Amino acid sequence: MSLIESPHRKELQTAGWHSRGYLPHFDGREIPQFITLRLFDSLPKTVLQRWTRELELLESRKDQITLQRRIEKYLDQGYGAAFLKIHRVAEMVQDALLGYDGESYRLSAWVVMPNHIHFLATRFEQQTLTGIMQSLKSLTSHKANKTLWRGGQFWMGDYFDRYIRNGEHFAKTVRYIENNPVKAGLCKRPQDWPFSSACFRAQK
Repeated sequence: MSLIESPHRKELQTAGWHSRGYLPHFDGREIPQFITLRLFDSLPKTVLQRWTRELELLESRKDQITLQRRIEKYLDQGYGAAFLKIHRVAEMVQDALLGYDGESYRLSAWVVMPNHIHFLATRFEQQTLTGIMQSLKSLTSHKANKTLWRGGQFWMGDYFDRYIRNGEHFAKTVRYIENNPVKAGLCKRPQDWPFSSACFRAQK
């Protein structure tokens, strides 16, 4: 279910979130989070171990974010089996993200890339990010493995999350998420990528 079509739309407006023309807006009364989830083989093990050691040595949040950007740049190269490039798998993951909208969080933007996903969401007060991610990973990994006739790990065990500071940061994050396929050379315009909020809004 989309953010706009949600029966909780009135609730969203009173909580400080509202939608205008299928574009999410931020007013600062609740804090959304930018989340990145990677497939299990999206980074070579040796590279991941080296970068993990570097992360452990970094003291400032700024340095950690800089390193995360290096990881995301690597992800855009499409390393690994990239199971999410299979349309029926990508569509299933997108449907799962939308399915939790209005139940566990309010979804503002998302993109399903060949070997990772980004999304921007504000979790409900009674929910935890850990619980949301466990449910999302469990549901999608089971369905993906069934579709692919495979077993074993599907997602990387960890994930990256970052709180949104203000409205400007929110808008910048939406642009980053939706422009990810363009930056990776997968399409020319954000709305051309079928598994994203940019395409979703363009079709409405």
